Amino acid sequence: MNKKASLKSSFHALLYLLPMLIFIGIFTVYPIFKSIAMSFYVDYNMITGEMDSVGLDNYKVILSDPKFFKAIKNTMLYVVGVVPASIIISMVIAIMLNSIPKLQGFFRSIYFLPFVTSTVAISVVWSWLYHSKYGLINYGLSFLGIDPINWLNSPKNAMLAVIIMAIWKGLGFNILLFLVGLGNIDDVYYQAAKVDGANTWSRFKNITLPLLRPTIFLLSIVGIINSFKVFDEVFALFSGRPGPAGSATTMVYYLFQKFYAQFKYGQAAASGIILFLIVLVLTLIQNMGNRYFAKRGGQD
Repeated sequence: MNKKASLKSSFHALLYLLPMLIFIGIFTVYPIFKSIAMSFYVDYNMITGEMDSVGLDNYKVILSDPKFFKAIKNTMLYVVGVVPASIIISMVIAIMLNSIPKLQGFFRSIYFLPFVTSTVAISVVWSWLYHSKYGLINYGLSFLGIDPINWLNSPKNAMLAVIIMAIWKGLGFNILLFLVGLGNIDDVYYQAAKVDGANTWSRFKNITLPLLRPTIFLLSIVGIINSFKVFDEVFALFSGRPGPAGSATTMVYYLFQKFYAQFKYGQAAASGIILFLIVLVLTLIQNMGNRYFAKRGGQD
């Protein structure tokens, strides 16, 4: 490891990496560039490789389609509903679990179990929980004097049903990372704060939260990217439909319909490129915001 890199050693390293580089090139790099090219193919037949022309027609059709903007709206609503709530809830649970180290492993497994469980299985369970007449959720709401909610058959409640299920499913992963972040905080900081008379809220605000900022940033980036790719939850919860009257159509579901149902491959590729650009812009903005607050916190 301490030897100076040479042409021979670099060549040997490249040989070791070559199988994986070939695999990544075939199944990752090539499809990306192929999708970009496909987005400009007009009336493209992926089986025969024939097309009418090359141009921006696919983007014009997509950007003039009201269903596409509805899919963007639903996806944005999903991101805003899932990511902040999931991070806040998982942080609170992780802080509580961190205070009981003896039972931490048990509860960590309990909370992480939904994350590794099949989305289809989870959707089946939640479809019963959401049942308008016999569902456990409506049964609990009845004790609060709230009338039964038609979760899965009402366009007004379809996205809310998906958001609640997604928050519950993703808590385990967030909790696990927050526990790792909390474990990396030296207890000396808390002891010094107690000596200075800082209360629980003050210790959380001035010690825990700033030192968890890298974890929060990581989870927010991963959460936003995964939320923009939401498809399984919608497909499984509504039995292959994008919700009642298409009320739960997301961008990936829109892409799925264009590709597998309508066989409009060029338009599907164009919608995928637009989705990529949206995620890229939001990630860059979030990264700039994180650097700004980190720099400001360092100055303070």
